[in-house]
Amino acid sequence: MGTMTVMETTPAPTRDRADPAAPEVCAAPPPPHPRPEGQDHYTISEVVAVTGLTAHTLRWYERIGLMPHVDRSHTGQRRYRNRDLDWLTLVGKLRLTGMPVADMVRYAELVREGDHTFARRRDLLEQTRNDVRARIAELQDTLAVLDHKIDIYSDRPAAAG
Repeated sequence: MGTMTVMETTPAPTRDRADPAAPEVCAAPPPPHPRPEGQDHYTISEVVAVTGLTAHTLRWYERIGLMPHVDRSHTGQRRYRNRDLDWLTLVGKLRLTGMPVADMVRYAELVREGDHTFARRRDLLEQTRNDVRARIAELQDTLAVLDHKIDIYSDRPAAAG
């Protein structure tokens, strides 16, 4: 069974429609999670402070199988590690894509099943990437309409009021 961590990836280059040779501006790796230097054990309240998630959400993620097994202290308190924060960063990005929670849970299950699930994980992420690209195209079309309307209003003199 594999450890649930965010794996390093090389972003696939995509091209700007106007300039096929231009690098993809969204292809940079995400910035590291801000966390205390040298620390690798966090209480749930510290994770709340670092991630902005609620304690309820963290417990729910664990309950539905979206979080890996979270270590516990001798008193039963959750003890998160840096790998958990890395995982939460990925989950946050997947949420932003609009990926359904059921698909995120399925992805987490595939990670726990081990390396032999790479192809299925890739397929799931590629489908999500396709959905995101389609949404971006829709938003770009919407932005073009807004820009056009703003240009029309910019060319007209202001009404005396």
